[in-house]
Amino acid sequence: MSAPVIASPEAEVPAPVYVFELPVRIWHWVNAACIVVLAGTGFLIGHPLWPQLSGEPYNLFVMGWVRTIHFSAAYIFAVGFLVRLYWAFVGNKHAREIFIPRVWSLHWWRDMGGMLAWYALARKTSPREVGHNPLAQLVMFVMFVLASVFQIVTGFALYGEGAGGWSQALFTSWVIPLFGGSMQVHTWHHLCMWYIVLFVIIHVYIALRENVLAGQTTVSTMIDGWRRYKDNRP
Repeated sequence: MSAPVIASPEAEVPAPVYVFELPVRIWHWVNAACIVVLAGTGFLIGHPLWPQLSGEPYNLFVMGWVRTIHFSAAYIFAVGFLVRLYWAFVGNKHAREIFIPRVWSLHWWRDMGGMLAWYALARKTSPREVGHNPLAQLVMFVMFVLASVFQIVTGFALYGEGAGGWSQALFTSWVIPLFGGSMQVHTWHHLCMWYIVLFVIIHVYIALRENVLAGQTTVSTMIDGWRRYKDNRP
């Protein structure tokens, strides 16, 4: 009788899976840069610098340049969001996960329970995921997608007050009255900026944590698009 064939541990590790397409990866990193610029300039707009009124005229336009950079980054952020929304419908199934969490699926909720147990240290190994896990989908939808829509709408409503044109007709005309005035819109726009900053902190921490502890790549997946599995998981 021949000896039984025993599979090596490596054979149990799934093969790499192509998850994030190039447009998604480009958008992710451009979007990350925009958030850094918008948060930095937005903070300065809320807490302006007051240089001494002396010297050459170009030295006195500090806040003007801060606003210009903020507006430019806002346009890139908004256009990128629209392109990303388009790609959610024409890209692969992983491209739409953060826009349409599958809350109607019992399998989705079962996986959500596994992720909550993993983060609560109630299980020793993380569930295997290919794209975004259910908890990540839900958090990104609530803390990033909805917040991004809010910032785009309120930001261009404020922009339209001075610039007029399409932004005034499309956003300013109804957003400012809805909130009860320009100052209220400024306040909520500023508060939502901190909400997104909190999301970024959580997002970076979880990505690094999963990359080290979960036995599957997260950071490099958003660089080359491939999810790789590093060891065995049940």
